Amino acid sequence: MLFATLLRSLVHCGSMVVIDSAGRSHRIGDSTPPRSVVRLTRPGLNYNLAFNPKLSIGKAYVEGSFLIEQGSIMDLLTLLACNLRTIGPGHWLNWTAHARTWLQPRIPIGQARRNVAYHYDLSPEFYDLFLDADRQYSCGYFSSPSDTLEAAQAQKKRHIASKLLLNRPGLRVLDIGSGWGGLAMFLAGHAAADVTGITLSVEQHQESTMCAATAGLSEQVRFRLQDYRQEWGTYDRIVSVGMFEHVGRGSYETFFAKLRDLLHDDGVALLHSIGDSDPPGPINPFIGKYIFPGAAVPSLSEVLRAVERSGLVVTDIEILRLHYAETLLRWRERFIANRAEVVRLYDEPFFRMWEFYLALCEVGFRHRSSVVFQMQLAKRNDILPLTRDYMMDREQHKLSRTLA
Repeated sequence: MLFATLLRSLVHCGSMVVIDSAGRSHRIGDSTPPRSVVRLTRPGLNYNLAFNPKLSIGKAYVEGSFLIEQGSIMDLLTLLACNLRTIGPGHWLNWTAHARTWLQPRIPIGQARRNVAYHYDLSPEFYDLFLDADRQYSCGYFSSPSDTLEAAQAQKKRHIASKLLLNRPGLRVLDIGSGWGGLAMFLAGHAAADVTGITLSVEQHQESTMCAATAGLSEQVRFRLQDYRQEWGTYDRIVSVGMFEHVGRGSYETFFAKLRDLLHDDGVALLHSIGDSDPPGPINPFIGKYIFPGAAVPSLSEVLRAVERSGLVVTDIEILRLHYAETLLRWRERFIANRAEVVRLYDEPFFRMWEFYLALCEVGFRHRSSVVFQMQLAKRNDILPLTRDYMMDREQHKLSRTLA
């Protein structure tokens, strides 16, 4: 069996049993935990899995032809990820993937709108099944692994605000990729900022506009349905959280040049993005096909190269390592607990597609090379305090005021 042969070249720690469509069992690994038993129900699936496993395992799981008979999909992906650490760059699983890294053109505005709509224009009721109250759909910030999702997302907003140095009321802030508006309204409410949020999602635009009105912040916070390339004017502060992954490799320099043009000479920008601690590589093909079409996960090296060419100055970088793994764990637990509601809204294959996506991403942050980076940018290197103490001082001050 070709798929079993591939797995034997990969799995040396832990154990798997693959039951093929004819009912034959193929034992793989060293018989130690973790263990996983899977069954293939469709003839010919063996070849799809062998020739394109990074796409085909998830695709077959969604279709129901790749069944988990012992353990869970999370257990299986963890087993595979832990063994992937041991293979070298010469393994064909690596070089076939990296051959596609640079075949990513610029994404025009129309295509960017369609890519965003595919994922973010799902029902708000669906996102309420696993996100926190203001639908923070990005990495939380955990002071402790015991933090709740709500606590971590509140801490994330304070952490970002501290890096923006909102040191006087009325600062004009641009939020690129403003989501459902939670961060924009936080900045307005806790720092008296004047915030403009832009998004390409029709659903997010409608919901965030309604939420701002309900909170009585319509005069201070506004949301526009537009691409960042269509924005003009200048801002004191710019923040972008969880949007850069959708820019596309061919547009990195365009993005940072636009940030430079939109930022006041004494302004500060904060970019929060999923990244990769490995050299540049393509997004997982399952994620790219079924979850985030057109997306790319940047390595820090390629982002810094684009920043350097823009004329902006990198004033601070922080790498958040396991914070997203903890966030995804909580999302996945809530998602699975609400399985019946997800199936009611969509269907069983949709549930399995998102279950696979959430598990795959958690494994990536917990056992592979996925990270989140927060990069602070400015036009000049003399507009921020000499040390990072101001970030921690302001963050603690906001925490005390919020909890008072």
